[in-house]
Amino acid sequence: MLLGACTGPAPAAGPAVPAPAAPAASPLPTAAPTPAGTLLVADFGADTVTFVDPARGAVASVTVGRAPYGLAVGADGRAWVATAEGVAVVDTRTRTRTALIALRTASGPVTDGEYRGGGMGIALSPDGSRAYVGVNVPGANGALEVIDTAGGEVTATAPVGRRPFDVDLAPDGSQVYVTGHDSFDVTVVDAGSLRPRRIEVAPYGTEGGLGSWLKPHYTAVRASDGMLLLPFEGERLAVVDPRTGRTRVEAMTADTHQHGATVTPDGRLLVVGTGAVDPSDGRGPSLTVRSPDGRERVVPLDGPHEDLAVSRDGGTAYVTGGFTRDGYWNGITVVDLGDGTTRRLAAGSRPLGIAVL
Repeated sequence: MLLGACTGPAPAAGPAVPAPAAPAASPLPTAAPTPAGTLLVADFGADTVTFVDPARGAVASVTVGRAPYGLAVGADGRAWVATAEGVAVVDTRTRTRTALIALRTASGPVTDGEYRGGGMGIALSPDGSRAYVGVNVPGANGALEVIDTAGGEVTATAPVGRRPFDVDLAPDGSQVYVTGHDSFDVTVVDAGSLRPRRIEVAPYGTEGGLGSWLKPHYTAVRASDGMLLLPFEGERLAVVDPRTGRTRVEAMTADTHQHGATVTPDGRLLVVGTGAVDPSDGRGPSLTVRSPDGRERVVPLDGPHEDLAVSRDGGTAYVTGGFTRDGYWNGITVVDLGDGTTRRLAAGSRPLGIAVL
């Protein structure tokens, strides 16, 4: 489930929110297991992933490749990290990179920044046999690349939209959903045939094209019915049927530009708000907690954020501070989903993608 941010004039931003300096990270001995519940974040501002103790902060880092964006972790403890150089494989138990898999799609020079080419969103099939990575090609449509996780190589590709922020799967793994930020769409890719089908998702229309702020970012898949949930501006939730391509729009209440999204096991939709595009018309950063009946609770956050993950018991959200535009900070906000209280952790360098181990 992280990058590139929105194209369009940058919002007037306040000063970056300071965070305490991360402790020097050093790998643990290879014999020491990584405790369950440890967080793993992709450091878009560095070439590392960082292991984070939810109580203490950063405890170790591993070099993976330039400008890592999204990551996914399998049941076998291996993390698959999308970088500008390819897909890194990290053994989270020993905290070592075991491979860097080259991508097939040519995406230009290896660079940093929100418009860089290379891997962006990434997801694993339910059985862990395949990793699906969205590849950004600056100035052109992107690609979905399929990695055989046993062989450690790309075996197939499929065309998708522009700047594939997010990659998600149907609950049964039969379809892959690739969110194209700059093409106002989700590409539905059949996992067997790799035949792509484009669904436009533009509840505000497509006026402004690449310069528009009103584009999709991340998609959450609702397990109860397989619907795709795409939030826009804290005002509209696009509920997309991937079978028919039809979209229903529901009202939202946060009134803030929205990025990361996920669904908890009990069906709540969590959405990260990054702050108003126009500070004179809209609210600041937040986390929306939307119940299945549509009721919303909006938890204010201190400073911009990007993506999130939820603890295994569903009681805590971990929201990364590595916003894809100006104003990011090097940490995580921990949100108690019961009472809405928050606290901050120093964690990595401009952290984007996040997973709970």
